[in-house]
Amino acid sequence: MRERKSIFMYNIIVNPQSGGGKRRRIVGRVAECLRASGKDYRIFETEKKGQAVFLAHELTSEGPCDLIVVGGDGTLHEALNGFADFDRCNLGLIPAGTGNDFAAAAGIPTDADAALDLILNGTPKPTDFMQMEGVRGINVIGTGIDVEILKRCRASKVLRGKFQYIVSLIISLFKFKNYKMHTVCNGKEKDYSALIACIGNGRQIGGGTRMCPEAVLDDGRLDFVVCSDVKKSHIPAAFVKLMKGRILQEDFTDFVRCEKVEVFPEQKLTVQVDGELYDDLPFRVEVVKGKLKMYRK
Repeated sequence: MRERKSIFMYNIIVNPQSGGGKRRRIVGRVAECLRASGKDYRIFETEKKGQAVFLAHELTSEGPCDLIVVGGDGTLHEALNGFADFDRCNLGLIPAGTGNDFAAAAGIPTDADAALDLILNGTPKPTDFMQMEGVRGINVIGTGIDVEILKRCRASKVLRGKFQYIVSLIISLFKFKNYKMHTVCNGKEKDYSALIACIGNGRQIGGGTRMCPEAVLDDGRLDFVVCSDVKKSHIPAAFVKLMKGRILQEDFTDFVRCEKVEVFPEQKLTVQVDGELYDDLPFRVEVVKGKLKMYRK
């Protein structure tokens, strides 16, 4: 790692795989603006999955900095998991992914110039995130049909982007079998046969599917949403309400705000954290209040 040139540095982590050719144009524009503003900056490109965790840890361990992610929810997830110094370092995001779901919840513009302006001229705000056993999440953590959708998306060799997610969602809705689970939330225990169980700090997944439409990034609470015992005949109407952000109005949906959630599945399962899949990860989530400072609306 090179020595720092000044007291404060803009460290930029770039995922070359996010957004295709758009990513290179964004990085070029960001570098141009930083040079014009007289800022000291460094750009680091990831070469493999998980590298942003290591880079974020190294860069936020050096001293005060703004750590800027140019990428999607997956790269942001990795950067958060490597973040080492919450007192002296801030996190910024320039959306360059496919879905950019967290950016939507945080009010971060998808236009690179506007997103960079928010970082250069804005004030970082305390922002909650979610803590599991050795894994942090910032947008949505869940299990059930959302995991099946992600697996279908990754297995697809033809479809891409949001359309890929919607097609995978429709297929999964008709093929998925519910998970039996026991939950503990706000001291209350309950059993479910769940289509999906998710905890939201952000509001949406899959490029706009609003599973936790009322979640707030700095209220010190998590939105726990469970869809249980959904009849096949109700699936089309539920799908429409889901896409419109009205899933909380369904009779089969439970919605609770809390600081900690524990989910005990009947069998081993895969958990998605910000769209990244983890096998056999204990599904115990608690909110970390205001420790992270992030540039957002």
